[in-house]
Amino acid sequence: MNAIDALAQLCPPPADPPPGVDWGAVETELGMRLPGDYKRLADAYGPGDFADFISICHPHGYTEYSNLTGRMPGIIREYVQQDYDQGKAPVPCHPRHLFSMGGIGNGEKLFWITDPMDAPDTWRIAGTEDRGLRWFTFDGTLTEFLVSVLSGETAVPQLPDGLLEEPVGFEPSVPTPWVPVNVRRTPPINTKSIREWGRAHGYDVPDRGRVPTEVREAYDRAQAFRA
Repeated sequence: MNAIDALAQLCPPPADPPPGVDWGAVETELGMRLPGDYKRLADAYGPGDFADFISICHPHGYTEYSNLTGRMPGIIREYVQQDYDQGKAPVPCHPRHLFSMGGIGNGEKLFWITDPMDAPDTWRIAGTEDRGLRWFTFDGTLTEFLVSVLSGETAVPQLPDGLLEEPVGFEPSVPTPWVPVNVRRTPPINTKSIREWGRAHGYDVPDRGRVPTEVREAYDRAQAFRA
């Protein structure tokens, strides 16, 4: 059984197939070929989370953090490069060979080790916690990594205890709808009504110009009391 079939058996993909990906355009935009197993994975599952904890970037990701062709992989590589140059973290290879393509939990990152660049089907997997102090590597493809982790065969230090106590599943991502702010609009002021009310209640109210503040406040209190 190949890795994608094993993953589908362990963690079924969505019943409704996700929209197709123009892989030629994606690889042209990235300037590199992508692993075949990743393309099969992305075609079968679309953007989303495995076990509610492992996110894999996708060309159709809805945010800059989940979109494979967005700016985040480059930004993350810059951070890793800084740590590498300053000797702050035990990076498993030169940062130029790291391409961020996923995340674990709250800030941990997953990478392809893109060496050799022209053989993407041989790329291994690396991961680190948010601060980059602890790294791990996996000698296999991304899909093999998911199968190994979600089956409990491989333990990853960044994963919480008890993650696999419940049956694992895949949750597709959905775009977050824009919700307009509910701004309470103040109805237009009917100064004619205020003037009439003021005169009826013994206030000296001019026919034109600004309504005296004390009249406005008294009118507002009266309306609030009625409400």
